[in-house]
Amino acid sequence: MNIVVHKANERGKADYGWLKSYHSFSFSSYYHPERMRFGALRVLNDDTVAPGMGFGTHPHDNMEIISIPLSGDLKHRDSMGNEVVIRQGDIQVMSAGTGITHSEMNAHADREVKFLQIWILPDERNVAPRYDQRTLDQTKMKNRLLQVAGPDVQDHAVRMHQQAWFYMGNLEAGTSTTYQLHQPDHGVYAFLLEGDCNIQEQHLTNRDGIGITGIASLEIHAIKNSSLLLMEVPMY
Repeated sequence: MNIVVHKANERGKADYGWLKSYHSFSFSSYYHPERMRFGALRVLNDDTVAPGMGFGTHPHDNMEIISIPLSGDLKHRDSMGNEVVIRQGDIQVMSAGTGITHSEMNAHADREVKFLQIWILPDERNVAPRYDQRTLDQTKMKNRLLQVAGPDVQDHAVRMHQQAWFYMGNLEAGTSTTYQLHQPDHGVYAFLLEGDCNIQEQHLTNRDGIGITGIASLEIHAIKNSSLLLMEVPMY
């Protein structure tokens, strides 16, 4: 078993005024040679966007891009013709494939939006671009892990072009759960959105991350009420 812990205060940070972003892995002007990625997980950005501001139209290709609003709402527009609002409690994925352009803007003029921006390396290049969005059933995340993204279509999961699985859960203090990996050679990266948890006997608090390989299952125990995101990915 191999474990790497990324404490919240050790992440890269960018402050552009309208955008405050924390980077778990090397991104833009933040470079850390030991934090280039975790297997197929290339980017995990914890973004706060000022009222009325956002990311103007820009291009991507050959990347699976996932957005998860934590508070507030995002207004999305892309070259595939999608123009939607991604609300708190939703999850969105874009398969950039052969190429897309898109914008992500704070949908409100009077409050910030906080969201996770996640990039996953695809298992196939130059696929046709596609878009998917789901509203998560919060009741099914109480004291358990709910699949929210994966390689196949589920009621509450968006589909990615990768053998990767995302789960989210809201655990009450004192709750324990076990996550079984889908593939024995995969790794799992856990990101604690809020709370206080022991994950594989490692203590995590708000916005800490932990990457683990060489295991078949993951043990999680909530010391305080906790919300977390698990990402199981191939380790190439």
